[in-house]
Amino acid sequence: MNAIFLILISVVLFLIAYTTYGASLAKKWGIDESIKTPAHRLGDGVDYVPAKAPVLLGHHFSSIAGAGPIAGPIQAAIFGWVPVFLWIIIGSIFFGGVHDMGALFASVRNDGKSIGEVIHATIGDKGKKLFAVFAWLTLLLVVAAFTNIVANTFATVPAAATSSLLFILLAIVFGYFVYRKGVSLAIGSVVGVVALFACIMLGNMFPISLSKEAWMLIMLVYIFIASVTPVWILLQPRDYLNSYLLYAMLAGGLIGIVIMRPSLQLAPVTSFTVNNSTLFPILFVTVACGAISGFHSLVGSGTTSKQIDSERDIRLIGYGSMLIEGVLAVIAIITAGYIGADKLTELLANGGPVNVFSDGLGTFMTSFGLPFATAKNFTALAISAFALTSLDTATRLARFIFQEFFSKEGEPASEKGLQNRYVSTAITVVLGGGLAFYGYLKIWPLFGSANQLLAALALLALAVWLKDMGKEYKQVLIPMFFMFAVTLVALIQLIMANLSNYVLLFFAVALFILALVLISQAFKAFKGDNKINQAGK
Repeated sequence: MNAIFLILISVVLFLIAYTTYGASLAKKWGIDESIKTPAHRLGDGVDYVPAKAPVLLGHHFSSIAGAGPIAGPIQAAIFGWVPVFLWIIIGSIFFGGVHDMGALFASVRNDGKSIGEVIHATIGDKGKKLFAVFAWLTLLLVVAAFTNIVANTFATVPAAATSSLLFILLAIVFGYFVYRKGVSLAIGSVVGVVALFACIMLGNMFPISLSKEAWMLIMLVYIFIASVTPVWILLQPRDYLNSYLLYAMLAGGLIGIVIMRPSLQLAPVTSFTVNNSTLFPILFVTVACGAISGFHSLVGSGTTSKQIDSERDIRLIGYGSMLIEGVLAVIAIITAGYIGADKLTELLANGGPVNVFSDGLGTFMTSFGLPFATAKNFTALAISAFALTSLDTATRLARFIFQEFFSKEGEPASEKGLQNRYVSTAITVVLGGGLAFYGYLKIWPLFGSANQLLAALALLALAVWLKDMGKEYKQVLIPMFFMFAVTLVALIQLIMANLSNYVLLFFAVALFILALVLISQAFKAFKGDNKINQAGK
């Protein structure tokens, strides 16, 4: 199979889906650009800050993408490229797109509060508390998984480390001039992108070589600082500028595939059972961000909803970002398929999925004249930049959820005790960082299962909320039931596989029990007649 056909098929189907299915959802749910968004009504200059659509698209896409749509499809390639490709297409359009857009919309209509607060409005205080615990535990796994990915990339590609550190300084300068000095976004973007690629050159000239463990510690200090600073200082500008990296990487990969026309060497389908892993449910929890991801609902309802300038942007940022991520996931499976089984195994053992993707995409980019080493380093840099974005976004989200958990209904937000932003962030960083030292291979299967179960719970909450709103909710039910079946089976398998590893066993058992209780509470609310606060309409 020629890889160019996979790209063409995916892009065409995604464009059709965006203009038809995405538009249909927006109409049925009643998205209305005349309604003032929380960013304008509740603006505080820290978390609630309106952002123009291109800036927010950059932030949201950077946050949800990370290394997930690359690591998942490449690891799932053991089952062959056909099942992975089909799940990316179907999942992105009918599962992930619905989930992401719905979570963002529900949060915007609930004052930019997290999906946990939407559960509170529909299911009650008990449901909110249980979901908060579930989401926070999942975010600890996100912190652990992505700390591993970033540190491993920085240790193996020192140039990426230097450039990423320079990006952070560039973002602070960009944010200051654009948000505080009134420099236009167009001028700032031109200068910022030029400076961005200058950072890449400097990174290649002055690489910083440190051990993986050293980078993990540095990352933990960084995410603590990043999660407590106002979004205009670092989050918005860094993610916006970094999005140009990903766009450039996507463009380079697509052009390289068109010119090179690589053929897939990996078998279309291998076997239902590979290395004691079964296609169901492992494929659907491993691909994760490339098709549907519960983490996306936390991003959409945690940081993005607080920055939406107009409800007209919800389809672009919610549904559109998921489809772009689907394209990235398709490119990822192409890199694995082109390399073939033997080299795939070798590269996975020496650098992981990011190494596979960087090697494959670097090879494609040589077709239009880039040296292989330069192209591979650039790709590794882009992926690490987005993994870093997901990492500090996850930490900020965990801080929000932790603070919400200990806040009392009807009382103003407090900075005392466990509600203090520094205390809640420190607890999250220390526990997530501790998990990170267990290693990527042990964390990712548990992260994938928890992440996809979180998506199922978010879909359940969305279905209850839409029903109480009197809106169409049937498009949410099939993805919800399927993801529950996938993830509960996967968690049972993980429990059996980690009976001697008490920390990972605790996480698997706790997530499984919390999910069952939440499902019970939600279905009671779904069958009942409790109505949400009318302000949500």
